[in-house]
Amino acid sequence: MTDWQPHTARAKDWFEDLRDRICAEFETIEREAGSDAAFEYTPWQREEEGNAEPGGGVRGVMKGKVFEKVGVNVSTVHGRFAPEFARRIHGAEENPEFTATGISLVAHMANPHVPAVHMNTRFLTTAKAWFGGGADLNPPIPYEDDTEAFHAAFRAICARHNPTYYERFRKWADDYFFIPHRGVHRGVGGIFYDHLECADEAAWERNFAFTQDVGSAFLEVFPRIVRRRMETEFTPEDKRRQLEWRGRYAEFNLVYDRGTLFGLKTGGNIDAILMSLPPEAVWS
Repeated sequence: MTDWQPHTARAKDWFEDLRDRICAEFETIEREAGSDAAFEYTPWQREEEGNAEPGGGVRGVMKGKVFEKVGVNVSTVHGRFAPEFARRIHGAEENPEFTATGISLVAHMANPHVPAVHMNTRFLTTAKAWFGGGADLNPPIPYEDDTEAFHAAFRAICARHNPTYYERFRKWADDYFFIPHRGVHRGVGGIFYDHLECADEAAWERNFAFTQDVGSAFLEVFPRIVRRRMETEFTPEDKRRQLEWRGRYAEFNLVYDRGTLFGLKTGGNIDAILMSLPPEAVWS
């Protein structure tokens, strides 16, 4: 049986490096807007009875002129799933012990013409080992060129790895980021993937390389979109539209999002889990 601990350490190092580069770029955008906003980092430790090394993470949050609220979390946790929850997790019915490391990002923007965004990538081990993740764009006021730029970035990296990836993972995002009780999508999509299994060393390297490219593509495309829209003038009606849209976003994350459920069911940090919620929203 493969010892995945060194692979988890490599993935953790990459996620932390990606976090640092993303946060530096977002702070640069704030400087360009005349703001001195910066990320504040809060470490946290997970607790699990009988577990001497449950792991933890670092929650980073910035509230600025361009980024009304952006959270970037990195965590690495170890433990055992509760029996009822283990049935929902890939490979956990065979072995309820798990290790998970990953990065999760949600940005809510001050200007309603700048899209909100979500990105996460992760590596998990149970009786199986796999990568998952993706990114999706969530504009209150959609622009076709922003949507195309975002999708083009991920279409390109998918094509480098597997010609079937983009269409498969684009559809997965469309299906997943859907609010059934509203009958609407959460945004304009992106890609979403899960259970990219690592049966051997070669598969791990292949899937890790793809996951790295997902993170790099996000870092390349999203700041371009932000800079394109962040000086756009907006009206009170534009802001109202954004706040109503944020209500839909909150509904999805609290009712349907698997990452939120995973964090709550595995003893994650509550503030880190709920950092995805917008700073302000309305329900009409």
